[in-house]
Amino acid sequence: MNQIQVAAPATPAQVAPPLAPVQMGLSEESKLALLDNWRSLKKRKWPILGLATALAALGAAGAFSMTPVYRSTATVLIEPGKPKFLSMEDMLGSTMQSKEHYQTQIEILKSREVALRTVTTMKLWDHPEFDPRKDASGVGARIKSMVGLAPAQKEWNETTLAEATTARLMKDLTVEPIRLSQLVKVSFDSPDKALAARVANELSASYIESDRDAKFKLAQSLNGWLEKRASTLRDNLMASEKALQAYREEKGLISMNGSAQALAGMQANEVTQRLVEARAKRLQLEGTYNMISGAGGGDYSNVPTVLNHPSVQEAIKQEAAAQKAVNELAENLGPNHVKMQEAQASLKSAQKYLAEQRRAVARSMVQEYTLARQSEKSLESALATATGGVQDVNRKEFQLQVLEREVASNKQLYDLFMSRAKEMDAGSDIQAAVARVVDPAVVAIAPVRPNNGQIILVAFVLGLMLGSMGAILLERLDNTIKGSESAEAKLHQPVLAILPSLKGEQLENVSTMFLREPNSHHAEAIRTARTGIQLSDVDQRHRLIMVTSSVPAEGKTSTSINLALALAQTKRTLLIDADMRRPQVGIRLGLAANAKGLSNLVTGTASLKECVHQIEGSPLLVMPSGDVPPNPLDLLVSQRFKEVIRHLQPQLDFILIDTPPVELVSDAMAVGPMATSTIYVVRATETPVPVIRKGLSRLQRSGANIMGVIVNGLNFEDAQRYYGESVNGGYGNTYYHGYSQQPTT
Repeated sequence: MNQIQVAAPATPAQVAPPLAPVQMGLSEESKLALLDNWRSLKKRKWPILGLATALAALGAAGAFSMTPVYRSTATVLIEPGKPKFLSMEDMLGSTMQSKEHYQTQIEILKSREVALRTVTTMKLWDHPEFDPRKDASGVGARIKSMVGLAPAQKEWNETTLAEATTARLMKDLTVEPIRLSQLVKVSFDSPDKALAARVANELSASYIESDRDAKFKLAQSLNGWLEKRASTLRDNLMASEKALQAYREEKGLISMNGSAQALAGMQANEVTQRLVEARAKRLQLEGTYNMISGAGGGDYSNVPTVLNHPSVQEAIKQEAAAQKAVNELAENLGPNHVKMQEAQASLKSAQKYLAEQRRAVARSMVQEYTLARQSEKSLESALATATGGVQDVNRKEFQLQVLEREVASNKQLYDLFMSRAKEMDAGSDIQAAVARVVDPAVVAIAPVRPNNGQIILVAFVLGLMLGSMGAILLERLDNTIKGSESAEAKLHQPVLAILPSLKGEQLENVSTMFLREPNSHHAEAIRTARTGIQLSDVDQRHRLIMVTSSVPAEGKTSTSINLALALAQTKRTLLIDADMRRPQVGIRLGLAANAKGLSNLVTGTASLKECVHQIEGSPLLVMPSGDVPPNPLDLLVSQRFKEVIRHLQPQLDFILIDTPPVELVSDAMAVGPMATSTIYVVRATETPVPVIRKGLSRLQRSGANIMGVIVNGLNFEDAQRYYGESVNGGYGNTYYHGYSQQPTT
């Protein structure tokens, strides 16, 4: 039962949720950008502070050289409206209770008329600060006179002096309403503190007196106008009354309260009713009359009204009886029989009587129709007469009412103006102040400007801002890789290793530095990259790794050689120089210049044994580029090259292919899809990030699998000081000293 007991995993309910870090809405890239800005400022802190101090010193010099200006402020309360005097609400105009009233008064306070009144009252042109005459004798005037630009001599009097001084006063005047109140601050700035207080108080008083004078003049004007208007209205009233009386006498009218119009209306209504009845009767007889008139030869047998008449009906019955007797005798007697002849005579007599009755009825109906028409015409004439009488009465009463209304209107208007004239005469001497001073201006103790402390502080802050913006701008213009953090954030690729910058002899022999200086920073970084390569794709035994970069001089070839030397210590490794345009692998590893290599093997001019070379002091196998072909890309995309790779790959653990830079030629895009992984070498603080991104994007579109990037040529001290790059954590010397005691693998 010696088994390791594995504890059951805790249920989600038993595991406490971790605390989520506060993100503040910033992405990792934004945080990195802020951190980079701070490091840029820290890197150039002394130039920034020097610029800020210089600007602060300039600000202090300018501030202390300025003439101090003092401000005095008087607080004025603007009344909400005009009070009522003698029950006259609109004595001097409509009362304004809205905010427009306050805004209007503020604009009046700012007006030139109030400023001119203040200047005239105080005679400010005699004060040196406002005297416009001193400009004519100043340095500027003398210079203009020398060059012939001097203006003509101006004749000064009180009017011209006041006009010239008013503009200067208004320039230094400030009128500011206090929010949510009826108070207004009237401020004046001047180098003379006593004068500033006097001007503020005098301008407030001038504003109030100006309003009083305006009211008085308006009252006097209104009094004269009202008296003149009342006289005109009185004459109009007398004329209208005389016209009313004359009309009554002319028409003989008395006040009957509309009784004459009512009587005429009743007569017209009665005639109208009778006319309607007569017209209905005439219309009823008109149809019969038309049928009778249309009957030809006096035959009215087809006129229903005639046939339905009682006398005609009786005659028809007699004719029918006579006809019946004739018909009965005709059955038994001949036409010459006495009875037959008597019966026929009776029939003729009955028929004649029927015709006479028809004619008589027709004549009576025609006569009745004629009478109905005459009656209708008579009633129409009577109605026209009655209507004319009503209209005549209406016209007279209408004209009478017009005259009466005119008299009443003139009387009411005359009474109103007389009342207003009396009120104006009684209240013209009573003037309500539009405002009052609630807090007079006092002499200021401290100047309002210049604010020396504020100017110095603003200059210092401005210097800091300009210096900081300049530092950040310089850093932004340097769009390169500055360490592993910036590489991962900007390229979104893992960093396999960071190789330090080298100088002098180390830089000249960097290609074999892994063998010559195994305890150096550079060798340790190569081991870190080797570990990353070995831990990636652990299930794949035979791996083909392509090494490339964006542009030349990024250390691609030296990195490939050192990385191959490191891999060769643990695995069977082959380094192929596929940069047949500028081959460097064979030269740096001490191979002969005419050594056979990749181009010879692909073209079949040399065997595999002739093209693969053993490096002295290392198990690394190297295949140089061989003879330079006219078009290297044709060899790399050929089927023969692919067969060579497939033949070599099962025999080796690692095959590293050094290819040309991506930005120059397309060789790397041809090899990338065949490789199991691609390592991208970038030069720190030199290669622009957009160029690197473009190269990575091109490789990925071609089908290459990017394993990661190796940052080459980084100055560890600058990176740690200015970019926050913890390349050795401060214990590099101890670590490498301990590492040097271990056997090299």
